[in-house]
Amino acid sequence: MGMTLVTGASGFVGSHLIEEMTRRGLPVRGVTRGTTPGLMPIKSYGPEMVWSEYLAGVDQVVHLAARVHVMKETASDPLSLFREANVTATVNLARQAAQAGVRRFVFVSSIKVNGERTEPGKPFTSNEPPNPQDPYGISKAEAEAALVALGRETGLEITIIRPPLVYGPGVRGNFRSLMKWAATGMPSIFAAVKNKRSFVHVATLCDLLITVLDHPNAAHQVFLVSDGEDLSTHELIERLTIDAGRQPKSIPVAPAILNLIGRVSRRRAALERLTQSLQVDLSTTCQQLNWHPSNRFPPSDTFDRENRVWTQRATQS
Repeated sequence: MGMTLVTGASGFVGSHLIEEMTRRGLPVRGVTRGTTPGLMPIKSYGPEMVWSEYLAGVDQVVHLAARVHVMKETASDPLSLFREANVTATVNLARQAAQAGVRRFVFVSSIKVNGERTEPGKPFTSNEPPNPQDPYGISKAEAEAALVALGRETGLEITIIRPPLVYGPGVRGNFRSLMKWAATGMPSIFAAVKNKRSFVHVATLCDLLITVLDHPNAAHQVFLVSDGEDLSTHELIERLTIDAGRQPKSIPVAPAILNLIGRVSRRRAALERLTQSLQVDLSTTCQQLNWHPSNRFPPSDTFDRENRVWTQRATQS
C-alpha cells in the first residue's frame, strides 16, 4: 500500500485513523490546520488551497475534514457555508489529487445523505436515492455527486463511506451528553420508545477506512457502516449506565409526552433524534469487501468514571 494522505487528522476520527495506520505500519501523512506533533500544518482547507506539496508521493487520500453540525447556527445562509467547505473545497482537493496521480479518493460522508430517519424494518441502503434534510446533509450529498462526476472525468477512483453517529474515546456532542447522563445514574425516560438506531465505534470505522484504501471492490462504490447491532435509545442508556458502574433505572414516558416536552423546551429536533429510528443495512459492505464489524457495544474500553470518558481504544478482532 502506498502513502495515504489524511485530512482532518487531528479530529476525532482522524486522530484514531492516524494512530491505527501507524500501529499497522502503514505509510500515512496527516494534515491539520492546527499545530499537532507528527502532523503537517496547512493554512486552509478552502477552495483556494494548493495541495501539490502535500500530495507528492501520495497514492490515496482519506478526506475527513469538513464543516460539521453547528448546534447554534447563527449564519444567515448556512447552506452556502456548508457548500463552500464540504463541496467546493472537497472537489478542489480531489481534482488536484487526480492531477497529482493519486489513485483513490476516500470521502467520509454521512448517513444524513440518506435521510434523518428510517421506518421499522426498512434500514437505509447504499443504493437508494439521497434524501438529505438539512444543510449539512445536502452539502455532503452534493459533494458525493460532484466527486462521482470527477471520477468519471479523470479516472480517480472514488470511494464513499456514510457513517451514522460515531462514538468512542474522545467523542463529544450528543453521545458525550448521553454518557454524562448515564454516569449520573439518572433513570432513562425512553423505555416506552421502541426505536432502533445504528452506531459505529471509531475503531470499526477506521478498520473499514483502511480496508477500502486498496480493496479492488471499493473503487467507485458507496458503503454504509455500523457496529452491526442496532439499539433503542433506552438500551443505549442502559448499557452506558452499566459501563459507568451504575445500576440502570427507568421512568417510562410515553412518546407523545416526550414530543410535547420537545416542543415546549424548544429541543424538538434533539428529542426526535432520540425517539426515531435510523438503521443502516450492512449487507452490501460486508459482501463486497468480505469485511465485518470488529466491535459490539460496549467495546472493550476502560471507562474513566471520574472524567466520564473512555480512555482506551477498542481492541481489533
